[in-house]
Amino acid sequence: MNEQIRAREVRLVGPEGEQVGIVPLERALQLAADVDLDLVEVAPMARPPVCKLMDFGKFKYESALKAREARRNQQQTVIKEMKLRPKIDPHDYETKKGHVVRFLKAGDKVKVTIMFRGREQSRPELGYRLLRRLESEITELGYVEAAPKQDGRNMIMVLAPHRAVKASAVAATASRGAPRERGADESAAPEADETAAAGETAAAGDTGTAADTSGE
Repeated sequence: MNEQIRAREVRLVGPEGEQVGIVPLERALQLAADVDLDLVEVAPMARPPVCKLMDFGKFKYESALKAREARRNQQQTVIKEMKLRPKIDPHDYETKKGHVVRFLKAGDKVKVTIMFRGREQSRPELGYRLLRRLESEITELGYVEAAPKQDGRNMIMVLAPHRAVKASAVAATASRGAPRERGADESAAPEADETAAAGETAAAGDTGTAADTSGE
């Protein structure tokens, strides 16, 4: 920058981006002084190097502002998990769907797992239909990022929020201040017995944490 430039001549760009042409370094420095700007080398490897007239202090300040704004608007990708059984009770299904909707509205991805037990493993179509039903009921908020796939005794599908939904979540988070601090992968609690599961499902609505319960 300025006197630190060692080239004998430079390709000069004006403060508004206009091409001045190739000029001796002394002439470029004089032009910078005349308009009270800095001569900044923007392409040192070019022959001759490209220099631009600019207010370097203002440029650094604006660059720092943009970088800070980008970091503030950046949202860590979080994958939540919701577990269901293929013969889940209608009430439990609605509760779990509510959690999925809440996760998507928050801008998070959701891994939906259908857990098969015993003879249920011979009826994978039950899980498939349940996942497709869930997909059709959240289309306004998200889409299927990973199609249903059998993985041992489980069937897994990944949902992701639409871009507009995620942008809205980021904006809402920014308006409240600093971004949310969450783990990289917040999953529902391990499945308990049927009686405890019903209580955990009800508690989930109050605590904001999805419970890994399932209905028969």
